Amino acid sequence: MATARVIPAAATSCILSRTPFLRPLGQNTVRFSRTKLILPSYSRLFSCRAIYNPQVQIKEEGKPETLDYRVFLVDNSGKRVSPWHDIPLHLGDGIFNFIVEIPKESSAKMEVATDEPFTPIKQDTKKGKLRYYPYNIHWNYGLLPQTWEDPSLANSEVEGAFGDNDPVDVVEIGETRREIGQILRVKPLAALAMIDEGELDWKIVAISLDDPKAPLVNDVDDVEKHFPGTLTAIRDWFRDYKIPDGKPANKFGLGNKPANKDYALKVITETNESWAKLVKRSIPSGELSLA
Repeated sequence: MATARVIPAAATSCILSRTPFLRPLGQNTVRFSRTKLILPSYSRLFSCRAIYNPQVQIKEEGKPETLDYRVFLVDNSGKRVSPWHDIPLHLGDGIFNFIVEIPKESSAKMEVATDEPFTPIKQDTKKGKLRYYPYNIHWNYGLLPQTWEDPSLANSEVEGAFGDNDPVDVVEIGETRREIGQILRVKPLAALAMIDEGELDWKIVAISLDDPKAPLVNDVDDVEKHFPGTLTAIRDWFRDYKIPDGKPANKFGLGNKPANKDYALKVITETNESWAKLVKRSIPSGELSLA
């Protein structure tokens, strides 16, 4: 039986516009018009025609840990919205929306179903069987909406690796265990360039603004100071999690080290631009759902 839980999301569901826009330098305010939400950014953004909703509902369908289980987002009218396409990325002043797919200290491999209408969150499968990590993930894990790692684009800074055809992943290091589908406001702190079987799979390290330590951390060096060992632990976890299944360890570019906040923002900007091209049909979408 489907259930619904309402959580404050501070998000805006939107019907996509086809027109990107540029932010004038120094503009740091969020402005609303009758048809468009205008948000600050570091560079080129993709706009969306938006209806402001202070809450988004999480609606579960099916039973957890079954093939039919799905987690949908719905607006206040009950209409489904896509966590990937309809939740805005930018909130201004270097703050972004982050959608939880996997709560910390859990092992079910949940992810946005990029090939299904409204891209609900489901448990990944392999050969018809539900997938689990070999051990719990120790941080909240999920995606940045309105981003996409273009599989046709080679990154010259990361061994020429091509994108993995998914939204950008986030590792949220706050102390609170979150829920599947929950939307958090986060600030990026670092970026890890994971290479998974030849594909580039960015991991943005971030912290939710409501975490007690959020005011203390603003860049990669702050993470090491206030969360000692965490960056190494994240890298090692993602490097090694496939080894128990007999696969080789994942690799990391950029000298096997986390990049700083500015680099993380660069990754977010570039993948937001790639997503904009995708939803404008400037790039073939293949089996990806753009509904």
